Amino acid sequence: MAMAMSDSGASRLRRQLESGGFEARLYVKQLSQQSDGDRDLQEHRQRIQALAEETAQNLKRNVYQNYRQFIETAREISYLESEMYQLSHLLTEQKSSLESIPLTLLPAAAAAGAAAASGGEEGGGGAGGRDHLRGQGGFFPSPGGASRDSSGPGEEGKQRTLTTLLEKVEGCRHLLETPGQYLVYNGDLVEYEADHMAQLQRVHGFLMNDCLLVATWLPQRRGMYRYNALYPLDGLAVVNVKDNPPMKDMFKLLMFPESRIFQAENAKIKREWLEVLEETKRALSEKRRRGQEEAAAPRGPPQVTSKASNPFEDEDDGEPAVPEAEEEKVDLSVEWIQELPEDLDVCIAQRDFEGAVDLLDKLNRYLEDKPSPPPVKELRARVDERVRQLTEVLVFELSPDRSLRGGPKATRRAVSQLIRLGQCTKACELFLRNRAAAVHTAIRQLRIEGATLLYIHKLCHVFFTSLLETAREFETDFAGTDSGCYSAFVVWARSAMGMFVDAFSKQVFDSKESLSTAAECVKVAKEHCQQLGDIGLDLTFIIHALLVKDIQVALHSYKEIIIEATKHRNSEEMWRRMNLMTPEALGKLKEEMKSCGVGNFEQYTGDDCWVNLSYTVVAFTKQTMGFLEEALKLYFPELHMVLLESLVEIILVAVQHVDYSLRCEQDPEKKAFIRQNASFLYETVLPVVEKRFEEGVGKPAKQLQDLRNASRLIRVNPESTTSVV
Repeated sequence: MAMAMSDSGASRLRRQLESGGFEARLYVKQLSQQSDGDRDLQEHRQRIQALAEETAQNLKRNVYQNYRQFIETAREISYLESEMYQLSHLLTEQKSSLESIPLTLLPAAAAAGAAAASGGEEGGGGAGGRDHLRGQGGFFPSPGGASRDSSGPGEEGKQRTLTTLLEKVEGCRHLLETPGQYLVYNGDLVEYEADHMAQLQRVHGFLMNDCLLVATWLPQRRGMYRYNALYPLDGLAVVNVKDNPPMKDMFKLLMFPESRIFQAENAKIKREWLEVLEETKRALSEKRRRGQEEAAAPRGPPQVTSKASNPFEDEDDGEPAVPEAEEEKVDLSVEWIQELPEDLDVCIAQRDFEGAVDLLDKLNRYLEDKPSPPPVKELRARVDERVRQLTEVLVFELSPDRSLRGGPKATRRAVSQLIRLGQCTKACELFLRNRAAAVHTAIRQLRIEGATLLYIHKLCHVFFTSLLETAREFETDFAGTDSGCYSAFVVWARSAMGMFVDAFSKQVFDSKESLSTAAECVKVAKEHCQQLGDIGLDLTFIIHALLVKDIQVALHSYKEIIIEATKHRNSEEMWRRMNLMTPEALGKLKEEMKSCGVGNFEQYTGDDCWVNLSYTVVAFTKQTMGFLEEALKLYFPELHMVLLESLVEIILVAVQHVDYSLRCEQDPEKKAFIRQNASFLYETVLPVVEKRFEEGVGKPAKQLQDLRNASRLIRVNPESTTSVV
């Protein structure tokens, strides 16, 4: 086995090196990436070296053989040249001899030649005739790879043939216990692997009238086989495999959940296998159908016991006994009833689903409140088969494999007919499955291009428009049906929302977009979700529940960014006033602070372009208010504590830094400047944060109030470096 694996590996390596698009550099690069270590590379080097030596030996051998053939060819050419020279010499002599013959002798010579030719022709004709007769006596034996059963029509002959053949198969004696079973066809086959088309084994197929037996060939026992598998014909499908040289004369057998591929000896035997398999399956189906019809056929009316023979009959009862057959008599001779099964077949074939259901409703109304004698039961059995076929066609119309174009209205026809057939639950399930596939396909077809916010606008438009159309179509189709269908729709809507959130989060949160971009995207999704309220469907709580984890992670990540940036600025703080250099820059800063809610910023500006605040405090104010504004766009009740705790952590970093600097600073001027910044932080920024939080959330934040009250300026020992907040 190891030798076989090594030979297969060497042949695979040889094919790879001999391929037209082989590149040595790329091959070495891939090999080094796939190897586990130096040992694998050395082994591969040895294989390549062995292959090179083998190739060199083959090349030497081929050169030697070609050289010998060249010498032999040259010798043959030399011989041929000498023979041609001799032939040319003989022809020249013959020509000179003929020219030397006198003209007077030519007529006699011509006559003698004609007589000799006539005699020779007669002799040759006799020999040819004898050869022809010998040829007619020959014959060609017919191939014996496959054969039909020719034991005669008798059941005993068929059973005898089956017994004789199956005695050569080990482990299948139990097959003879089935009554009425006989052999139809048998022959040798070769089985191939379905995936790689590699030859597996030689087998022999025995086709009975109700099943197919596959037996493997025993090489050590000539003419004997071992039982391999048995497949009932009603669960077997035969598929012709197109010839693709060298793979030809093959056919496939499908037996759920497996399949097997076999190769016949030639095209004729393959065709015989396909034909006889189909014929046998058709005969078995017809036999079973006849058996069902005979079982459902009406029996003769029961004999009515005469009044004289019944000793328990009431003598005073003057009413005559009515035969049971007369009580159950239903008129089925109406023309439209007689033609109903065929009319249903025509409607199904022409895809006239409404007409088929109308015929079924008409039959149900006609047979309503009527007894069910055997003829009626037989009719209902035939009609039920058509109903099953109609249901299968309608189910296929709603399957996701069909075209999803046309929107939800394209499914209305099939859904309405399934509901009329009493298949409301199945119609609901198939409708929602079809719409789920349509929504999934629409989301996948969206191209991710441009800004993230633009993609989210497209995604929300596609998804919520599809959801809204589906809800309206569902309400139209299933109005007046069981209320359980509406529960199924709510469950489906939640599942569809999960599909939307997956695509939304992958593009917004997994790609590490900024908090402002994430806030705008969530705002757009909320606005589209609120449109569903027009039809009484509120899924806002679902989108909140599905997005809460991603938003928490985004808030925590952005909070850490602000804290790190604040700490970095604090480490470089020199406690100096800001000089904006130009009036335009000062005006821009005033507008920014006004947009943050700081309306009294004018009192902190000085002469020219100076600002009586530290750059660290101003940057912290803008960054904190920006974080609060974006977080409020993301806010919903489940995020209340997350947002509040993030704000407290951010504010504590600035408060602790100001308090610590105030305690440690010894210069009176810088200390006064720090107090001014602390006053701005405590008396202006923190109240603005509290007010804006309360406006956005709808209720005050006690934690922010406690933080501001606990951070009042306290006179302490100037030499102390401890910070108490």
